[in-house]
Amino acid sequence: MPRRDLPPPPPPAHVRAWLDESAVRADRARILRELGRRSLGMGRLLLLWAVSAVFALGWTFVAMGLMAFEEGDVVSLGLGVLFAVLGVGVLVPAGFWFAWGARRDRQVRRLLCAWAEADRDPAADSRVRAPGRSLTWLLASFGLAGAGLFLTFGVALSVRQTEGRYGEIAYYMGLGMILWITGLLGLGKAGAHYRWAIRAFRA
Repeated sequence: MPRRDLPPPPPPAHVRAWLDESAVRADRARILRELGRRSLGMGRLLLLWAVSAVFALGWTFVAMGLMAFEEGDVVSLGLGVLFAVLGVGVLVPAGFWFAWGARRDRQVRRLLCAWAEADRDPAADSRVRAPGRSLTWLLASFGLAGAGLFLTFGVALSVRQTEGRYGEIAYYMGLGMILWITGLLGLGKAGAHYRWAIRAFRA
């Protein structure tokens, strides 16, 4: 998992007073652009989906274990234990990866707020608002959340037709929940960035 150092926080006001104003504004514009990319760039959206895909892979192993347990014979029980161990082995690192990403997002958000309050530069601030990126996050996440809800409720409504295949039902419902939660996270991030930009850069 690659990790790059975040930009530093802005210098205090009494220090900025002694610095060249044009250089400070150029640094602010550059850092805000970099922080905006890390917060709401396509790379962050793909990273969120990558974490979701790892969770889906781990859940697939767990569901395969459940399906194997349903068979009831000794070989299937052994395979079930193996799949369950593989599933936990994938889900636990995915959980740590998600926690690391959430912590990094909080750090980026704090730096964004600090640099936005350090000065005003309409040209640079308009790029940080990034309505296009927010809309991309919104539409992509809405589609993903809708697909997750469709899958979850579709499986729930077809339980009678798949009676006795509870491992398969659990698999599809869990997969739908992963998609739904991932979509909700994306929607929340896009909405939070939009509200923050309106407050931070209002006239």
